[in-house]
Amino acid sequence: MSASRSGAPGSRRLLPLTLTALGVVYGDIGTSPLYTIRECFYGTHGVAVTEENVLGVLSMVLYALVVIISVKYIAIVMRADNQGEGGILALTALIPPRRKDAPGAMTPVLVLFGIFGAGLLYGDGIITPAISVLSAVEGLQVATPLFAPYVVPISVVILIVLFVFQQYGTHRVGRLFGPVMVVWFITLAGLGIVWIVREPSVIGAINPVHAVRYFRSHGFPGIAVLGAVFLAVTGGEALYADMGHFGKRPIRIAWFVLVLPALVLNYFGQGALLLIDGDAAMQPFFLLAPTWALFPLVGLATAAAIIASQALISGAFSLTQQAIQLGYAPRLDIEHTSSHEMGQVYVPQINWVLMVCTIVASLSTCSRR
Repeated sequence: MSASRSGAPGSRRLLPLTLTALGVVYGDIGTSPLYTIRECFYGTHGVAVTEENVLGVLSMVLYALVVIISVKYIAIVMRADNQGEGGILALTALIPPRRKDAPGAMTPVLVLFGIFGAGLLYGDGIITPAISVLSAVEGLQVATPLFAPYVVPISVVILIVLFVFQQYGTHRVGRLFGPVMVVWFITLAGLGIVWIVREPSVIGAINPVHAVRYFRSHGFPGIAVLGAVFLAVTGGEALYADMGHFGKRPIRIAWFVLVLPALVLNYFGQGALLLIDGDAAMQPFFLLAPTWALFPLVGLATAAAIIASQALISGAFSLTQQAIQLGYAPRLDIEHTSSHEMGQVYVPQINWVLMVCTIVASLSTCSRR
């Protein structure tokens, strides 16, 4: 087994792989601060901006990141690799035989669950690029209304370029996106720290008692806000699905050293802003920035939102390869795009189908707005 597939890359390749993982794996979850807190307080099921609610929501967001990502995925699920490969089908392949006299027969119900989960990931691979790119372009529209008539054409062009670029390999995509995401996460942390310093009482959300008090106050109807809180962990499945591309160690280092601290600091910064100015719930993320930095922030957020779709696209390639190996999908062309990482693959047929479906989803989303 190679080092990359065992999850232990050499020291010389650890930093490049970690940087690449930032650009490929953490794009989706890294852009969650753009909308998570806003949906909690300004969305359809948003709650009132009070100190109790702000601390309660922040506490739920914090422990969602800790429990679902750090514990579930990083500490537990990523241990269940299949010769270095991750993803739900890789996990399905590890299901033990149902009977000793039939070593090839796996429990049908568990296999069906695995296939169903794979289907959901393909759906996510269509929806995420459409929504993230549209959100990016609409962010430009906020900066200047002149972009309004061009939202759909620009979105379609960006999607086409994104999918065309996939044939050059995950490592090349990551090398391009990685430095951008480093700047993005540093910016998230910096914006959050500024407001935490201004309202340090927000740090109290570290105490999970605030989440318990929130549910005591709101009862069963308060559960609706969990749908918005869950937005903070969207894209977490990419950690497992893309494990074969980079190995375990680079993904874990990137999460604990940069991604998790930056996300927590930014969420807490948005909470501090709301404690100071409740009216900021309309756009808590962009209002973190001073007026002079708004346009650069919109540009950076646009780039990060476009990158967010990359994790699901590369994950779909890995998933397809696993499905073919397990006999759950017909044979397709699989191109290995790296001479060092066996898990970095490109599946042309899946790429073009995803591109067409994503464009259709984008057009249908725009037509309903």
